[in-house]
Amino acid sequence: MLTFTIRRLILAVPTLLFISLIIFLLLELAPGDPMAQVPLTVPPDVKEKMRLALGLGEPFHIRFWKWIVQFFWIEPQVFIDHLIGTSLSDGKLRVISWQTRSPVMDIVVQRMPQTLWVVGMSYVVGVLIALPIGIYSAYRQYSVFDQAGTFITMVGYSIPPFFTGPLIIVIFSVQLGWFPSIYDTTHQVVDWATFKVQLQQMIMPVMVLALQTTAQIGRFMRASMLDNLNQDYVRTARAKGLSEAVVVMVHVLRNSMIPVVTVIALGVPAIFGGAIITEQVFKVNGIGQLLITAIYANDLPMVQTITFMFAVLIVFFNLIADVLYGILDPRIRYD
Repeated sequence: MLTFTIRRLILAVPTLLFISLIIFLLLELAPGDPMAQVPLTVPPDVKEKMRLALGLGEPFHIRFWKWIVQFFWIEPQVFIDHLIGTSLSDGKLRVISWQTRSPVMDIVVQRMPQTLWVVGMSYVVGVLIALPIGIYSAYRQYSVFDQAGTFITMVGYSIPPFFTGPLIIVIFSVQLGWFPSIYDTTHQVVDWATFKVQLQQMIMPVMVLALQTTAQIGRFMRASMLDNLNQDYVRTARAKGLSEAVVVMVHVLRNSMIPVVTVIALGVPAIFGGAIITEQVFKVNGIGQLLITAIYANDLPMVQTITFMFAVLIVFFNLIADVLYGILDPRIRYD
């Protein structure tokens, strides 16, 4: 397993380099000029100096090399500086946002806690709800619980967040008045009272994102459990006198989790993509809203960095899924 993990990590390097090149090329070919928003009263020589300060006067391959070096070397150091509250990096080479004229990673670090509060909690809640529902629905196939669960998951999987978000706001905020309709991004958790306020404003966006997660993973869990419940090893385990709980929760569940692991692992980057819409609906000042704002403002360094962050998440969680295969199924050996 260790050899396989090292091999996959080495293979991830050219993969990420190729993805970064594609992202950089596509966005470089996009129309737009960062100097277009500069007032006409600014002299041309000043505009040219501003363009050079943003690094736009250098050749394409030089700009790509600087961006990739900054992303993998400089920016992680800056991220660690924000976490530990010190300054280990010199901060000289930074990816600068065209819109704010400030380092991209500084803005990303500021927005990250809000995204993790909403996206991270919604994914954990969705997985914790989906797995028991999928297991019990498969074990009680065609029961009333299974039929109701199938209907709810199909509805949840079919309705997009831009519909469920305003619907939940109308019901729980406008009509009932239970929760705030807009997420307060300036709120800070310092004691138990502020933590309860944070939970109240998180409930509705977490509900929207967790609904799709629960629907998707629940359906996969049910289908995988049904596929394994009719296998020969299940009948053999029952014939040996093992209790039904041991048969289902140990033997069947472990084998059923193998395909579900892929859905859970790859769902982490996907839920960040879904959060782009949800953050817009609930005014959550997170990574998704930052990406939308950067696209509207033609802020290519910000768009390139955030998009490439999603690509890194996909490659990383693919590796985690492959490693978990070998842990869940002893028959799978990579070495």
